[in-house]
Amino acid sequence: MEKSTVAVLRAASYEQELLAGLEEGMREAWPEAAIAVLDKTVLLKPNLVEFDHRTCINTDPRLVLAVRELFLKLGAREVWIGEGPGHRRDTWDLADQAGYRKIMPDFDSRFVDLNLDDVRSVRAYGDSMDLFLPKTILNADLVVSVAKMKTHHWAAATLSMKNFFGIVPGSIYGWPKNLLHYQGIDRSIVELNRIVRNTFAIVDGIVAMEGNGPIQGTPVAAGVVVMGRDVAAVDATCARLMKLDPLKIKYLKEAAALGIAGLGAIEESEIEQRGENLSSLARPFSVLSEFDGLRLA
Repeated sequence: MEKSTVAVLRAASYEQELLAGLEEGMREAWPEAAIAVLDKTVLLKPNLVEFDHRTCINTDPRLVLAVRELFLKLGAREVWIGEGPGHRRDTWDLADQAGYRKIMPDFDSRFVDLNLDDVRSVRAYGDSMDLFLPKTILNADLVVSVAKMKTHHWAAATLSMKNFFGIVPGSIYGWPKNLLHYQGIDRSIVELNRIVRNTFAIVDGIVAMEGNGPIQGTPVAAGVVVMGRDVAAVDATCARLMKLDPLKIKYLKEAAALGIAGLGAIEESEIEQRGENLSSLARPFSVLSEFDGLRLA
């Protein structure tokens, strides 16, 4: 069986030459990227949830800008940024507070509020219901989950797969998108990633979050960026960097059980890890007490 390739990059700060590091990681994680994205439409999906200057809730806009420049350099025709926050109704104000509009002077002309986007229905949850998703997501040639490495008070860890909660439109499902919670958080994480398959993952762990994430946790300098085509393999690698056992994280186990090619490599033997050695960057993240059983020995 062909292994899923995941690149782990060391990045001490957002002030470094991020673009050069991301290019190197892309060559490792996806050597065919320049061919695959040439003249294509790419949608970057950051994690933009809330803002609190005391912690690090959102994907840093400097990383998102570097990712955007990378895909343009690879030959993408268009690179959009899209997000539908589950807490805030005013996405533009949140983007302003989080520094996106300051870092990217043309942000307003390249951003799509997925909470308010036009939608199309897809069959979901075992073909039991229609789920309305933004056309911007469904029409993109490539959707890049530019997630934040964080603990999560319900799912244990929120990484590239959980980041897809932000594609479900609040204008239809409300805030905080209770349909996803009614159907089950883990089930919904897997279902969204099953539906949207033209994906790539880049996880911002330069400054991550531990403790009571995804909003009230504590910043932790993990100094890492993780990237790859198989979002489950990327998240499993991130979990190991957080010293959590991916084989015990429910949504990762459920994704692996689907048996879909390119979604669900979570065993170490299934992942070809390139770049930095995990042992040189892994550190135990603090978690809520109910997740103590997920820790790696």
